[in-house]
Amino acid sequence: MGRTLPSATQVFMQEEAAFARFRRALRRTDQLALDDLFVSARQHLAAAQYASHALPFEVFLLAMLLEEHKEVLRLKERVEDILSRQK
Repeated sequence: MGRTLPSATQVFMQEEAAFARFRRALRRTDQLALDDLFVSARQHLAAAQYASHALPFEVFLLAMLLEEHKEVLRLKERVEDILSRQK
């Protein structure tokens, strides 16, 4: 019989729990930032499951990076819009 692999959600929850001590050692503001990063990764669990990557945490990190990059692009667009209005 084949071995049953945990779902991306289960792996994600295990990884998040593994960082609990690290999180507790952070300042409160950093704890909130880390929580936001995990929320960003959680939004892409379906894609992580579809990827079925050998190292799921790498996929979670990429999902976090994706959300951060989207925010940078959104902010750049806002800055450009503000600058174009000033001209």
